[in-house]
Amino acid sequence: MSSNLEGEFTDQLFEAILALESVEEAYKFFEDVCTINEIKALGQRLQVAKMLKEGSTYDKVAEATGASTATISRVKRFLNYGAGGYELILDRLDQSE
Repeated sequence: MSSNLEGEFTDQLFEAILALESVEEAYKFFEDVCTINEIKALGQRLQVAKMLKEGSTYDKVAEATGASTATISRVKRFLNYGAGGYELILDRLDQSE
């Protein structure tokens, strides 16, 4: 784990997220905790990661998601060299489909 990320408040946030039981509950929680733009940016990054993992080009990703090349590059960097969070969740989402 990243020592810059760890902390009592962050632990509490992640425990709260893990306590959510449905997409409807997630909408309610995140709408109260984040701005609409923050939520949309997180969703966009997840879609960018999914498309990159599937082999889409930057151009296709940008066209489909509206993400900037800077965002696409950042997501790609974390897909390749990050903590493995994108891989973890994308694999789980693939299994649940």
